[in-house]
Amino acid sequence: MTLLDEDVEYKSIIYQEGMLGSLVLGGSKVDPVKFSEFINRNAQNGWRVVTMEKDIRRMLLFFKREAYVVLMVRRKR
Repeated sequence: MTLLDEDVEYKSIIYQEGMLGSLVLGGSKVDPVKFSEFINRNAQNGWRVVTMEKDIRRMLLFFKREAYVVLMVRRKR
C-alpha cells in the first residue's frame, strides 16, 4: 500500500495511560506491553502505523503523563 492511493483512510489517536499512575507517582509513562497490544489490535483491523510522536501531557497542573500521538492508515473498506 502506498500513501498516494486514493482508497485509503487515516485516523489519529492519542494513546496515554490512565490518570492513577500520574496521581500516585507524580508522573506516568506508557506501558510498552499495553502499547504493543493496542497497536496489534488495530493491525488486526487493517490499520498500519504511519508515524507517531511522543508527547508529555500536563494533568491537574502539577502532574504529567506520557502519551503518543499515532497516525494510522488502511485501505478503505
